[in-house]
Amino acid sequence: MEKYLINSRGYRIFSVFNYIILFIAAAICVVPLVNVLAVSLSSPSRAVSGEVWLWPKDFTLEAYNYVLKSSDFWKAMMVSIERVILGTIISMTLTIMCAYPLSRRSEIFTARKVYVWIIFFTMLFNGGMIPTFLVVYHTKLIDTIWALVIPGAVNSWNIVVMLNFFRGLPNELEEAAFLDGAGHWQILWNIFVPLSKPAIATIMLFTIVGHWNAWFDGMLYMQKSYNYPLQTYLQSLLTIDISKFLTAEQQNIVSKLSPKTIRSAQVFIAAFPVLCVYPFLQKYFTKGLILGSVKG
Repeated sequence: MEKYLINSRGYRIFSVFNYIILFIAAAICVVPLVNVLAVSLSSPSRAVSGEVWLWPKDFTLEAYNYVLKSSDFWKAMMVSIERVILGTIISMTLTIMCAYPLSRRSEIFTARKVYVWIIFFTMLFNGGMIPTFLVVYHTKLIDTIWALVIPGAVNSWNIVVMLNFFRGLPNELEEAAFLDGAGHWQILWNIFVPLSKPAIATIMLFTIVGHWNAWFDGMLYMQKSYNYPLQTYLQSLLTIDISKFLTAEQQNIVSKLSPKTIRSAQVFIAAFPVLCVYPFLQKYFTKGLILGSVKG
């Protein structure tokens, strides 16, 4: 029966339309990035005149030479790297430790449903930007890396995905571990975590991309520009005239280039680390997302 459905005319038509839709969706995502790369590798005159689309015109690496020598760019890059490392470690640790007790049966954790409903409530409602800013301000986190990490350290959706994945693991594993004298701490880190690599990799990917691409909280919580993460730094370049803040030597270099090619080079360099990380986590992505969100 399954073989007949696969070879049927309706299934083939569906497959063709499916591939077309997926190709269009992929092109929508890829083409802008290719265009940014092409502009960054083109001469200033060609880039400004709008002649560049998907292939560089008058190939040059001057924009990248300028960006890679910019101390402000690398300061922002290091802030973002520090944010991603700290944010991912803290977020994953708290998510796993919160999801494990919530995944236990009600006979083991009697208040489980109460906490699950509290977490679900926070997915629908939150205090808003001003109360969050006041909390960060009065806890003296302004202008520190912790202002970028702690407020969003625990994501309710990630907890739900993780606890449902934990609930899908066989209960016999936990019972056997208890019989061998293991406690909840050992069961979590020695049994559940190693078996939950798909869900952990999926949530880790979301967390890394979320921290790397965030820019508004950097502008909100950082009063000094040298504390900006990379995306906030790049956003600030789009809204101000950078020539006012350059030295005479830098202005001389920029005059031979173009703000458009410089910004394109900065945007592509900023996106490159995530492009490198994604292939390593992609094989876990679908499995972790489906099992964690649908199970139980």
